[in-house]
Amino acid sequence: MDNPTNAHILRGMKLDTDITIVGGGLNGTALALAFAQGGLDVTLIDSLPADDRAQSEFDGRAYALALASKRLLDALGLWDALAQDAQPMLEIKVTDGRAGEGPSPFWMHFDHAEIEEGPMGFMVEDRHLRRTFLEAIARIDNITHLAPATVTGQRIDGPFARVVADGKTISSRLLVGCDGRSSGTASRAGLKRSVKDYGQTALVAAIGHEKPHNGIAHQFFMPAGPLAILPLTGNRSAIVWAEEHERAIELAQLDNDKFIEALRPAFGDFLGDIHVAGARFSYPLTLTETESMTADRVALVGDAAHGVHPIAGQGLNQGLRDVAALAEVVTDALRRGEDIGAPDVLGRYAGWRSFDANMLARATDTFNALFSNDNQAVRLVRDVGLGIVNATPALRRGFIREAAGLTGDLPRLLQGRAL
Repeated sequence: MDNPTNAHILRGMKLDTDITIVGGGLNGTALALAFAQGGLDVTLIDSLPADDRAQSEFDGRAYALALASKRLLDALGLWDALAQDAQPMLEIKVTDGRAGEGPSPFWMHFDHAEIEEGPMGFMVEDRHLRRTFLEAIARIDNITHLAPATVTGQRIDGPFARVVADGKTISSRLLVGCDGRSSGTASRAGLKRSVKDYGQTALVAAIGHEKPHNGIAHQFFMPAGPLAILPLTGNRSAIVWAEEHERAIELAQLDNDKFIEALRPAFGDFLGDIHVAGARFSYPLTLTETESMTADRVALVGDAAHGVHPIAGQGLNQGLRDVAALAEVVTDALRRGEDIGAPDVLGRYAGWRSFDANMLARATDTFNALFSNDNQAVRLVRDVGLGIVNATPALRRGFIREAAGLTGDLPRLLQGRAL
């Protein structure tokens, strides 16, 4: 995929690579593949060994990919390898209530049949995504994958972003941080971060069940926090269960049988007998936002820029929207002969993504505040709101398209088009 651009001429000026990406998770590898498709040389620095990323055994982790994110993976040539392990999400049912009491009579039901494009999204296990991404970057000549490697410093030196990793200095025109909510890239660039603690911890696991889920995802809002039940292939579902910190710590320490006993009142019996089918994880829930998505020759992507509550399942999808936008902005700048790390180029990326990211952060923050409480007046308002949306076809279709990632100014990759 070599492309004779002005970037290659710059090698005589001690440019080691066009772009350096710090962070070898899903956003980082997807971005490396997107940049490579656009003809750029990329160095991807990952603190973990590739073997640790490419787990072959199911460990309970999975992601909800919106339809637009699936189109991005298709445009990058990855979807064919993932399709057989992807579970389409055909319906979403949103209910309110208390554990053990059943749902409120007011609820929302989204059906993919109301839009023409197909399933609203797909559930894919973490292991399949990571393996597919790593195999893809290994096949591409203009991606250099350094793993494991630890970044210990970075600086901007005129037209260069220089990163020190394991004692070696790597120079590029643009540095991208895909290194998560505690992003060292952002910190070293002097970008301040705000953190809001929700007082909740997410319990994550895969649940095997007796009855088929029929491709239906469920979001059950309870006073302490939401429970998402998301369909996986076979008779399995992934759960993301938000509970107050102290209660979550107690639940995390239970053995699998006791955990299922505690889960059952919230989960219900609509899928028959249930059991834990994989490892269990927990992590505290916060809203994290940097003051800017860019700095001098630095761009941030995904959780490094903005980490939101999982209430809408949009974390990875938001990161992939960043990936698609940044890849398009930089690739178009390259084709016009512009400096890909210049302030005006990065300003286009920030301008494209900042408003949308801020709106999602505000929306998830508001939804969590609205639904994670047991105030009777608030419950009445939100239940009536659910009922109104469900009874209004235009509103309902709008929410469906939003869940599928089909709204807004979509980059080419999210439309399923190559760069």
